[in-house]
Amino acid sequence: MKIVGVDLHAKQQSIAMLDNQTGELTERVIRHEGNAVREFYAALEGSVVVGLEATGSMQWFLELLTANRFPDIWMPSIEQRDLRTRLRDRHQWVKMGARLQHTLQSIALNHALRKGPSLWRAAGLETLQRLPLPPYTRQRRNQLLSLYAELQKRIQELDRQVEEQAQQRPQARRLLTHPGVGPLPALASEVFLGDPSRFTTAKQVASYIGMIPREYSSGQRQGLGTLTKQGNSLLRYLWTEAALHAVRKDPELKRFYRRKLIQKGMGKARIAAARKLGIRLWIMLRDQIEYEEFCRRGKLRQNGEAHAGMPNFNSGPATAVTG
Repeated sequence: MKIVGVDLHAKQQSIAMLDNQTGELTERVIRHEGNAVREFYAALEGSVVVGLEATGSMQWFLELLTANRFPDIWMPSIEQRDLRTRLRDRHQWVKMGARLQHTLQSIALNHALRKGPSLWRAAGLETLQRLPLPPYTRQRRNQLLSLYAELQKRIQELDRQVEEQAQQRPQARRLLTHPGVGPLPALASEVFLGDPSRFTTAKQVASYIGMIPREYSSGQRQGLGTLTKQGNSLLRYLWTEAALHAVRKDPELKRFYRRKLIQKGMGKARIAAARKLGIRLWIMLRDQIEYEEFCRRGKLRQNGEAHAGMPNFNSGPATAVTG
């Protein structure tokens, strides 16, 4: 059998291939031009195992390798990747819309129009449209307003698609039962977390999303810093936004948030609530339960009771069952 290790880059890949029968080691660089990659792997005879580090630009290469991939690496399906692209696309449109809002708000403020958030209502936009401005500023205002209207149409259409997908997918519908969780964070939690069973503890979920502190340790001394922020930034943002709604509607999460607000301040309290909410959503996905069942299990745990299907609360994942 031949074992091939691949260091994949955008324009080329470096490989090291070992034939475990002859002991022969081959090293070479293959350019991603023409059919060079396909011809190399097609010429390999016998059983071949190819291993590579997960990177953002590897999908075409994985599709080329139809067999003998490492079995312990979870990969999202084509449908999940497409939904991820849709969610990221929506987020990009929203960010562009926010930049347009900042620019238009600046024009309004520079000409004594102070509407605040109400500027984006129909009456506010109409007032901005009628605002007397110098020639070029007027032209710029009109162009920005036209572009803003087109962006809003695009975002509304994507919101409709996201809500439709969330209602069609059983796992996302389960997450919608949690107070404060709308179609966007519900669908994003499902498609970005993927198979929930691949995480064995709540800490692994938080680490995957980048919601654990940096660690600076030496010897017996341990120091913790700010968030790593090395995970999925979009899901981290959506959990934080959803937590602002959830803490108003879920009694336990509200108590937790208020306690952290007193102890740590607003910024850290929001992140702590977002992490707690995200872990709740992971548990609901993992156990395939709705919010009502989640709360029932939490009450049983507080009362020291057990039930069929309840996880072992002395193990890692159970530390997050109540959120």
